[in-house]
Amino acid sequence: MRRINKNKIQLYGFNNLTKSLSFNIYDICYTKTEEDREKYIQYIDEQYNSERLTKILTEVTQIIGASILNIAKQDYDPQGASVTLLISEEEVPIYVLDPSCNRGIITPSRENIVGHLDKSHVTVHTYPESHPQNNISTFRVDIDVSTCGTISPLNALNHLIDSFDSDIITIDYRVRGFTRDVNGKKYFIDHKINSIQNFISKKTLDRYNLIDMNIYQSNIFHTKMMLEDFRLSNYLFEITEENLSEDEKNKIIKALKKEMTEIFYGKNV
Repeated sequence: MRRINKNKIQLYGFNNLTKSLSFNIYDICYTKTEEDREKYIQYIDEQYNSERLTKILTEVTQIIGASILNIAKQDYDPQGASVTLLISEEEVPIYVLDPSCNRGIITPSRENIVGHLDKSHVTVHTYPESHPQNNISTFRVDIDVSTCGTISPLNALNHLIDSFDSDIITIDYRVRGFTRDVNGKKYFIDHKINSIQNFISKKTLDRYNLIDMNIYQSNIFHTKMMLEDFRLSNYLFEITEENLSEDEKNKIIKALKKEMTEIFYGKNV
């Protein structure tokens, strides 16, 4: 097998491997009253509207070395937002570009509706959530980065983590399909990985408790992360610790940790 150098395999044609990263974050907050819950959701909607999410995904695209072909974004009533970026490994000349694509330039008069996705795309959806019988409100962000070719979504992982206030993070990474070298040999993965944690900065790893569940034979990797340092003040909305009795603090801490445990392990306790 011929090699360009010791790190790169010389391939035949295009690299057909699809690398998909699913990144989910949860922000958890104690909201004592219905009014507080409504204010929290309004706050989240303002903090993570489609405009800011578009900025984050545009930065992700730049980090992984891709080019934007089209952006579609939408804010929802009563809450939530979605953004989809259609991207390419290399910049596409204007004369080749489909007329429906906006190259990331969004005008107020344009209806941004995506009905197709190419080989590479980035999407985000937000889900603010609360319940009248529970004083805990949650905010979830789902981001999916799917690429073909040599670009890798793992390169943007630390930027994604740093872009959100995350109490709990779940990450899925999967390599699908196969590509061939010049001699016709199939490759089902083109880079070394035994854990998603390999691509997370030490500074972040030190802040979280992490567990892995991987299926190495199928190139499927899963990592869960929960913030290690629990400070009640970080989870209070519209109230402060000084206004709470010790009994109230203990009840709130118990409720918050129960919510975090259920989300982290994906089951009711």
